[in-house]
Amino acid sequence: MDEGILDVDLLGFERGDARARDAVVDGVRRSLANGFVYTSSDLPVDLLDSAYGLLQRFFALEADTKRRFRAPGASGQTGYTEVLVETAAGSDHPDWKEMLNWAAPLPTGHPLRLRFPAFYPDPVLPEAAVPGITAVLGEFHRAIADLQRRFLRVIAVGMGCADSFFEEMVREAPTLTRALRYPPMAQAPGEGHVWAAAHGDINLITALPRATGPGLQVRVAGEWVEAAPPEGRVIINTGLMLERLSNGQIPTGWHRVVAPPGATEERHSVVQFCHARPWTVLAPVPSCCGPDQPQRYSAISAADALEEVLYRINLLEN
Repeated sequence: MDEGILDVDLLGFERGDARARDAVVDGVRRSLANGFVYTSSDLPVDLLDSAYGLLQRFFALEADTKRRFRAPGASGQTGYTEVLVETAAGSDHPDWKEMLNWAAPLPTGHPLRLRFPAFYPDPVLPEAAVPGITAVLGEFHRAIADLQRRFLRVIAVGMGCADSFFEEMVREAPTLTRALRYPPMAQAPGEGHVWAAAHGDINLITALPRATGPGLQVRVAGEWVEAAPPEGRVIINTGLMLERLSNGQIPTGWHRVVAPPGATEERHSVVQFCHARPWTVLAPVPSCCGPDQPQRYSAISAADALEEVLYRINLLEN
C-alpha cells in the first residue's frame, strides 16, 4: 500500500541517538519512493518573510522595469524571465509564470567558472529597483543550500553511502534559487496554459519552503494529489540526477502547479534546485546495484545532463 508523502524530522536526525537517526532514514527512503518528503527545518521565519516581501515588491513592478533585469545568454540561470518562456518538456504551451533566478557567485578565476561559464553567470538582481534585495536573497540562498546539504546526508545513508557522500559534489555547485509569480489564470492568453505543466527537476533535490497559496500537485501512485505540508515544514523533491546516482531506487518527483478551480488570486513561491558540480560524473553508485538491481543508467556528466534539460524546456540560449 502506498504511504504517500511522509513528514520526517531532519533536526531529529542531527540531534538524536542512533535509533532516531535510523527512523528518519527509514522514513525518508519510504517517502522518496514517490519522490517527495516533508521535513522539519530551522529556517528563520523572519528571513522567509523578508525575502517574500521584497520579491513581491519586485514582481509588482511594471513589465518594462522588470525587463531591465533580464540576462540574455544566461539560459535562465540568473536574472528575470518573463511569462510564457519556460515550457515543460513535452508540453505544447509555455508556463503561465514569471521568474527571478539567483545563485552564489564564484570568483572570476575559479576553475568551475572558467570551464563552465554558462552555469556561473554574473548575477543579475534588481537592487536598483528594490534596494536591499541582494543581501536578503543572498542570505536566503545560503540558508536553503545549507538545509539541502544537511538533508542529503540522510539520503546518502539511505543509499548505503557515507553520510558525507554528497558534500564534495554540491560544494560550489551551480545551485539555483528561483522565485516565481503565477499570475491569475483569468489573465492567461488562451486555453491550454497552466501555471506549470507536469515535469521532473534535473537536479539532485529541490527545496520548497511555504508558498503564498495552494496549487502544487505531486504525482503519487499515478494520481495527482495536493501537496499539503504541515505548518513550518519544507517540501523536498528529488530530481533526475539523484535518480541516476541511486540507480532508480529514488525516482524523480513529478509535479505540476495548477490554479485551484475558480481561483482568482496570483501565487508566489520560492524553490531552490540543489545541483551537482558540472564536472560530476553521474553514474549509479555500487551500493544501489546488485544481482537483483542491475545498473539501469550509463554515465553522463552533470553539465551535459543540465544542458539537455535546459534545451528541452526552452531555456538554453546560444
